[in-house]
Amino acid sequence: MDNNLTPHLLVSVDAKTRVPMAYVKDGEIVLNLSYSATKDLHLDNEAVVFSARFGGISQNLYIPMHAVRGIFARENSQGMFFEIDADSTDLELNLSDENITETTSDKPLEASDKVKSKKPTLTIVK
Repeated sequence: MDNNLTPHLLVSVDAKTRVPMAYVKDGEIVLNLSYSATKDLHLDNEAVVFSARFGGISQNLYIPMHAVRGIFARENSQGMFFEIDADSTDLELNLSDENITETTSDKPLEASDKVKSKKPTLTIVK
């Protein structure tokens, strides 16, 4: 942020990660951590916790530190990336997208598929 770059977090989604599953692709999600994109951002040794809006709906996110794969700047893709630990493979990192969506989503699969194919839009409210 000090260098006018937008921080992004690369997250490997597993059973303990709480993110909107409709936006997960290949078991991973990239999250914008800028001041304007997050609310109540809290980082500690255990997890990254914050609120963000997805499709106009505010959602609380919980990302355990073992799920963080990297943090980088959107503008130049430079940052720090981490390897998967042997310990974290015991935490079911090899779940498929379909299994994650079926077990954590309250919506039927058809609704999730519609959200995936729809691009986000910006609406100006006066």
